[in-house]
Amino acid sequence: MGFNCVRLTWATHMFTRYNRKTVVQSLRDLNLTNAITGIRKNNPQVLDLTVVDALSMVVNVITSVGIMVVLDNHVSEPMWCCSNNDGNGFFGDKYFDPREWLDGLSIVGRRYRDTQMVVAMSLRNELRGPRQNASEWYRWVREGAIEIHRVNPELLVVVSGLNYDLDFTMLKSKPLGLEDMLPNKLVYEAHRYSWSGGRGKWLGPSLNKICNSVTSDINEKVGFLTTWSHKAPLFISEFGVNLMGSNRADNNFLPCYMAYLVGLDLDWALWALQGSYYVRHGVQNMEEPYGLLDANWTQLRNPGFNRKLYLLHQTLQDPEETSRSNHTFMYHPLSGLCVVSNHKNQIFANECHHLTGWSHGGDLSPIQLQGLSLCIQAVGDGLPVRLTTDCHAKQSAWISLPNSMFQISSKDDNGLDLCLELDRHNILSKRCICTGDDCLENSQTQWFQFEAYGDSLAMARLHQRLPEFGWKILSVVVADACGPVTTGRGSGVAKDC
Repeated sequence: MGFNCVRLTWATHMFTRYNRKTVVQSLRDLNLTNAITGIRKNNPQVLDLTVVDALSMVVNVITSVGIMVVLDNHVSEPMWCCSNNDGNGFFGDKYFDPREWLDGLSIVGRRYRDTQMVVAMSLRNELRGPRQNASEWYRWVREGAIEIHRVNPELLVVVSGLNYDLDFTMLKSKPLGLEDMLPNKLVYEAHRYSWSGGRGKWLGPSLNKICNSVTSDINEKVGFLTTWSHKAPLFISEFGVNLMGSNRADNNFLPCYMAYLVGLDLDWALWALQGSYYVRHGVQNMEEPYGLLDANWTQLRNPGFNRKLYLLHQTLQDPEETSRSNHTFMYHPLSGLCVVSNHKNQIFANECHHLTGWSHGGDLSPIQLQGLSLCIQAVGDGLPVRLTTDCHAKQSAWISLPNSMFQISSKDDNGLDLCLELDRHNILSKRCICTGDDCLENSQTQWFQFEAYGDSLAMARLHQRLPEFGWKILSVVVADACGPVTTGRGSGVAKDC
């Protein structure tokens, strides 16, 4: 599947209160007799391990095949995460004793000090709830980061923001102040789903307008971390969609967010790998519709979705290059495909394994095939575009629509506005969809973006790379059955990045 890291979640109380409980005891407490039978048949050595030793076994298996692990402190009391009032949301909540939390960070940091492929620890997943405030955030985030670094100085320290990992705006006026104490060790994490910041927005009119608004909100609250004076790496440690394909809000959200991730070339973690849970919300064998695997964990739930992720797996900008490259390619975020040309000068959309360079100098300029005197030309409504040497014709002049981040328009012989549109692998020019704010049509077939890729990668096969470790973090979330209460997300559950 192309992932090189596991974001593995753990609960504080698993180490501070339940560390002597065995896996079989945990499962019996939940009346999970079928799970015990299955584990006894397939992994009998696990049942009599303590829950913390079972977690170490999982870590050892993952790292033994060269996969990195990011240890994520997901909750204190094991339970499904997350809500504003679950007692796990913020320092001082019912289950969230900050001193006990620090003890847990120290125990886990020490435990994996000699495990080289455990590369990072997060301080806490999705801080939230009515008690959240910036003053307490600064206090405990600083103490937690210093404690992790004290017991395991090789680890990256992953810092979450407020409001479910959506907001770091407090840092604009007051930096965290740990940059000198933990040089090159701080990483900020953010999450995003279709419901982030309020449910229902992705079902409203004009996806162009919605995507513009959401992207602006992300940049205002999170994206600035990549460019401000105290910049540190930004890790999108959770995003995901319903892979059954039936959730319209998720379907509308995904192309917008994929375009954002490609544009910033960010490291990321996908929720989730697991196809089902032993138990969640009291329901045994509950299916995970966001899981890459099916309910039986035997095959991919949606192979087409995995193919869409290909470009996200690649490093587009060389971290050693100090300026943004002038090499650009054309990406179609709905399909995950790129606009390419072959040796016959045919233009079409294909997998992004080899990039074709395109240059566009701005509105009313041609879209030119890099290195050749050939440009994309609109032929007519519903007809395939073509490559032409007549780069000065009006049908070869392209503009970005003012109300869209992604639609690119030219005119036909009759002056009709035509946008680039993908139809399977064919690139057409068709009547522009949803140029106003109240349109109910879906314009995402017409979404294309120009994105830069590094000089060292120009016209070559893309490679994966992560500054610090030599790889770009490509993550998927996995549920770990080793917690004292295995109820899914945040209950000793593994998140696989």
